[in-house]
Amino acid sequence: MVAEVLQHLRPAVGEVAVDCTLGGGGHAQAILARLQPGGRLIGIDVDLIELPRTEKRLRAAGFGPDAFVAHHANFSMLEQILATEHVGAANVILADLGVSSMQHDSPERGFSFRGVGPLDMRMDPSQGETAAQLIARLDEQALAALLAANADEPRAALIAGILKRELPETTHALTRLVRIGLTARLPALPKADVKMSVRRTLQALRISVNDEFAALEGLLMALPQCLAPAGRVVIVTFHSGEDRRVKKALLAGLRSGVYSAVADQVVRSTKAETFANRRASSAKLRWAVRA
Repeated sequence: MVAEVLQHLRPAVGEVAVDCTLGGGGHAQAILARLQPGGRLIGIDVDLIELPRTEKRLRAAGFGPDAFVAHHANFSMLEQILATEHVGAANVILADLGVSSMQHDSPERGFSFRGVGPLDMRMDPSQGETAAQLIARLDEQALAALLAANADEPRAALIAGILKRELPETTHALTRLVRIGLTARLPALPKADVKMSVRRTLQALRISVNDEFAALEGLLMALPQCLAPAGRVVIVTFHSGEDRRVKKALLAGLRSGVYSAVADQVVRSTKAETFANRRASSAKLRWAVRA
């Protein structure tokens, strides 16, 4: 959704932008091109593995330290990062909350059921517990509550019982356990529903491992202080739990006068992009303009 992001962010020459989820740098490079000359972009990413690679990629594209700087941090620290960069407030802020392609396509990171890898899922592998450790630590009731709260999984209790009996340590093991367990206990359940339960289980675990909802709420609270007057923010979410939080915060800001305008409905990817990249099908873009 690069075109849609640029349409609603409207980055201009000389402005200061923040990409809260730098990822592979695709959005950042497109924004940087519109900030020059004289503008700068502050990139933030919690992924200590991918961040140096992306920084190197953007340097090779011609963006030096005067135009681009990268920070290894959680975007909930946005206010502190701006203070470190001696920036009072940014004109443009972007947060794309999806798992990056590099993370998703690397089996050793444990984000996807495709391929075989450790059941890890940490955005920052240098700290915190893995998804396998989380499953082992929680009791069955707490695990079921996590699956329901983080991914609206309708069969959360059944899946929690399956996982606690076997304690999977790889993505392949988790996928196999959920698939075989649901099929055995609910033989009439369509294969498509079983597959969706596998996806939601992985999603719910990833959200918990990385404390994603708390980080998002921290970002939403910081936005009014971090956006300059008439500044623009775009947030791209990939599931209902994220989108509900973003919608609620932006509408509350509109009612209180923090924002002069917000998206009245979500912006979706085009049919062409969805056809070319199935991951774009679940993307929901919301925007707001600081009063």
